[in-house]
Amino acid sequence: MARARIAIDPAFEVGRIDRRLFGSFVEHLGRCVYDGIYEPGHPRADADGFRSDVLELVRELGVTTIRYPGGNFVSGYRWEDGVGPRDQRPTRLDLAWHSTETNQFGLHEFAAWAEQAGVEPMMAINLGTRGVLEAIDLLEYSNVPSGSALADQRIANGATDPFKIKMWCLGNEMDGPWQLGHRNADDYGKLASQTAKGLRQLDPSVELVACGSSSRAMPTFGSWERTVLRHTYEDVDFISCHAYYEEGEDDLDSFLASGVDMDRFIESVVAVADSVGAELKNDKRINISFDEWNVWYLRRDAEKNTIRGIDNWPQAPRILEDVYNLTDAVVVGDLLISLLNHADRVKAASLAQLVNVIAPIMTEPGGDVWRQTTFFPFAETARRAVSSALRLRVDSDTHDTAKYGVVNSIDAAATHDDQSGVTSLFLVNRDHQAASTVDVDLAGLSGATVQDAFVLADSDRLAANTKDDQNRVALAELTSYKIDNGTLTVELPPLSWAALTLA
Repeated sequence: MARARIAIDPAFEVGRIDRRLFGSFVEHLGRCVYDGIYEPGHPRADADGFRSDVLELVRELGVTTIRYPGGNFVSGYRWEDGVGPRDQRPTRLDLAWHSTETNQFGLHEFAAWAEQAGVEPMMAINLGTRGVLEAIDLLEYSNVPSGSALADQRIANGATDPFKIKMWCLGNEMDGPWQLGHRNADDYGKLASQTAKGLRQLDPSVELVACGSSSRAMPTFGSWERTVLRHTYEDVDFISCHAYYEEGEDDLDSFLASGVDMDRFIESVVAVADSVGAELKNDKRINISFDEWNVWYLRRDAEKNTIRGIDNWPQAPRILEDVYNLTDAVVVGDLLISLLNHADRVKAASLAQLVNVIAPIMTEPGGDVWRQTTFFPFAETARRAVSSALRLRVDSDTHDTAKYGVVNSIDAAATHDDQSGVTSLFLVNRDHQAASTVDVDLAGLSGATVQDAFVLADSDRLAANTKDDQNRVALAELTSYKIDNGTLTVELPPLSWAALTLA
């Protein structure tokens, strides 16, 4: 049985938690938009064609921002196609996902949906096949109140008020050879800097994200960030990170330690960014937008979901619809712990994606909507993790992994709300064979009691929620804890994620 000892003291902070840490991602990919958030013929569709049952779960999930419209999709996207009367919008071929895009859902629909969902829109700009002028045009159309040709066009198209979009991504995964318009770091850095300068001439208040590496495994990782930031350091506020994790064959231990890789990824990018700042003698601090992250069975999906053929361009095909099990959910919970433990520099993040496509929410056309297993750790963390992330002292037993070497068997994060005095504790048992005991020193939380406690665990680590069994996996009340002489002792089942509120 693994053991860990943790000390919590609100006096020691990692940093303030930006609510944009709990963002998600909507791309024109598979059934994320069509048959996902937008299905005009559904019995629960509202007057705008938005599925109200999906909106209810999006609000329950607690997402705060939505990155849109891609993703790889954005590098071939013409935003003008998705505005104006629907019967006049062109149908295009999407080269990223080899699909047909009808453009029945575009910028206006997204802005209206985001308002209903109570989320902040985060726009990605096409810097793959387009450039500075098109980016400025999109910003003018979106954010200028009136009095210009593009602003007045938006008004004529039905949006009297500007969309007031604050956060903009300068392209997507431009380091990736799969990306339309792929460039080397030097060429991308120059284009991103030129675009950023143009956008700020129009709206100095925008917050801009430069493309970082699309994974830590990219051969250009590190050198890409350094070169791009040398061009853009004065121009941008964030650099992006993207990471997806999947269980390898006969390597469950490494999969359960995916948070270790995320920790190293974040810390490496911070080190590079700060070194560029020092080199440029610039005191400004570049933060991280971890605007794509999740469990994604990429190798399996690449084999199963490849669409080919010059005459084969399906609309909203069923692709990348991973069914997540209990193990996947525990890993997602641990990745959230990694994000919280770096809240001083990770100021935005997007779970990719929101509906149907590697998503916490699934739908059937004309039918049900349900929560995947990964829904639960995200929703509970978003609900509980407010105000400040705390710097924990964690002393844990360890075990070996093939990918990451020796790792802690227990991972943890904690947050503290200054106003209510409530502290939230998040725990993961990475040991899939044995229960674990965690002793939590509450000396910094005098008189604390457990207000509530929940655990995500199951005797079948492959248990999942499906169309036919939508509630197979759910949170359960955690009762295996006690407080004695200022120490909280928690017993965690094998392969589990838990959240406790201390009041």
